[in-house]
Amino acid sequence: MDYSAELERVREVFNGDRYAVENGMFIEEIGDHYARCSVELDAHHRNAIGGVMGGVHFTLADFAFAVASNWQHMGTVGLNCSISFIGAVKGERLIAEARLIKDGRSTCTYNVEIHDDLGNIVAVVQCLGFHKM
Repeated sequence: MDYSAELERVREVFNGDRYAVENGMFIEEIGDHYARCSVELDAHHRNAIGGVMGGVHFTLADFAFAVASNWQHMGTVGLNCSISFIGAVKGERLIAEARLIKDGRSTCTYNVEIHDDLGNIVAVVQCLGFHKM
């Protein structure tokens, strides 16, 4: 199914996620319980030794999870998210893809894979969400 007609509306709604948006996070694509978000990296995303701050990875993953779990029906919040850093960022952009694994009556599980624009996987995140509504 093509969700491109919904994409601008979803971007407008999630502009309310000020921390993510003000740090350059961008919604690239949406699908059924799916979102792909990205961030162009610059100096303010770097730590003291020049690497990408872990918080950038986590914020991008959290944003992708929020979009994927809420764009069709608002009301899901994160209960627990666990991140594993797998490799160093070599590119200039990070991309996170959030996919639904299980959707229950009151909870859901999403996996988020983060890679750079060169295709290197850099982190994976598992998110447990709670449906408030």
